[in-house]
Amino acid sequence: MGKLPQIKWNSFHTKLLATYLLLAALGTSLLAGYILWFFYNYFIEARQTDLNNWTAALSESAADALEEGNFERVDVLVKRYGSPENITLRVFDPQGRLIATSSPQIDRLVNNWYEVPGMREALLGESAQGVTKGVLSNEDRVYIARPIVRDDQMLGVLRMSITLSQFQRQFARVIWTTLGSLLLVILLCALLSDRLARSLSQPIEIMRNFATRLGSGHFGDELAIRQSNELDELAIELNRMSARLASLDQERRTFLANVSHELRTPISNVQVTVEALKNGAVEEPSLRDRFLQTVEDEMKRFTRLIHDLMDLGRLEAGVIQLERQHIPLSQLINRAVKSMEPRMQSLGISTQVEVANLWLDGDPERLLQAFLNLLDNAIKHSDKGSRIHIKGYRENKFALIQIQDQGLGIRATDLPHIFEQFYTTDPSRQGKGHGLGLAITKRIVESHQGSITVQSTYGHGATFTIRLPLKPAA
Repeated sequence: MGKLPQIKWNSFHTKLLATYLLLAALGTSLLAGYILWFFYNYFIEARQTDLNNWTAALSESAADALEEGNFERVDVLVKRYGSPENITLRVFDPQGRLIATSSPQIDRLVNNWYEVPGMREALLGESAQGVTKGVLSNEDRVYIARPIVRDDQMLGVLRMSITLSQFQRQFARVIWTTLGSLLLVILLCALLSDRLARSLSQPIEIMRNFATRLGSGHFGDELAIRQSNELDELAIELNRMSARLASLDQERRTFLANVSHELRTPISNVQVTVEALKNGAVEEPSLRDRFLQTVEDEMKRFTRLIHDLMDLGRLEAGVIQLERQHIPLSQLINRAVKSMEPRMQSLGISTQVEVANLWLDGDPERLLQAFLNLLDNAIKHSDKGSRIHIKGYRENKFALIQIQDQGLGIRATDLPHIFEQFYTTDPSRQGKGHGLGLAITKRIVESHQGSITVQSTYGHGATFTIRLPLKPAA
């Protein structure tokens, strides 16, 4: 048996690798995106919390100064805690006019503070916060606008904002670091995926080629895959299938050869006889009658062979519908014995029948055919004056039927093949049978969910045992 070559690269490997990489890239990208999004939102929320705490404290100090009308103190407070580069702090009166600012050069250019994010809400007595652009710049800033209230009286508005430029520069470095790590992870995943894809694709590709070879008729090859997973089990089953197909192919070839041989013999005999009759044998009555009898015998043999082949083919294909009935076993055995009785009497063969009162559930004609085939086989291999023993008894839920002859028996080398098509234990007996009877009997018994076995010691006859299920209890 040949062994299939290993395949190093194939389209299935490429597809599997691409799938693994796509999943790895998608998974790591989603994870990295989620981490960056979480980090960004966490920082913004932290900045907003800080602004909220700072403005809460500063609004109290500003309220004290505004209650006293001390605007210089408000201006000092704003310039002390404001920073021109990072933090912008502003205080407005209740009408929205700017009182103090940490960024006077920019703020003097603003005409309408109501349009600045958060101011409209704060002047209406509600705090507002978020992320927006600078008042006169495009840099991102976190802001909060808080009303300054004392004893339910609106004293003004405090607005503070912090630039995000430094954080954004740091966050950009984090993004590039994350992208670099992502590429490294994808590279590692690619290496691992390639190894995994090869470990899966190579056996599958080998099995695909193996199946293709089987489909093209190369039976008997052996698939060598050593993996501790389902692929190993699949390879074992494919090897079993290959061996079975090789066996079936050999059986098919043998069957065709045997059929050809069995058909050729009667046809050749008929052809020779017809030619003899044409050449003048028809003029001699005794010779003519003998030749015509030969033609008739060969045609009967030919017809019987065709009938048995059709029967065997239908049984193996499972297209025969069994006409199931409740039938007594003794009735079937008696019918079989009576059918063979004239032939047995002519050979001086007797029978001893011991059959219990058992009922079967099956097709009576098919079962009768099986018993007739076994009796025919027993008669062929029995000596004159011998006896055939037939027993039928119960064993649990089954009926056992034994047919034992007193012939020469079956050699141990022939026993495993006795139910094969066209198999004969004695080639010199050709012409007395064509080796299909026991094969047909086996198929009939198996179609009734039964089994048939044979036991024999060469020189002491053979015993065929049929095991059939009994009729179910009502």
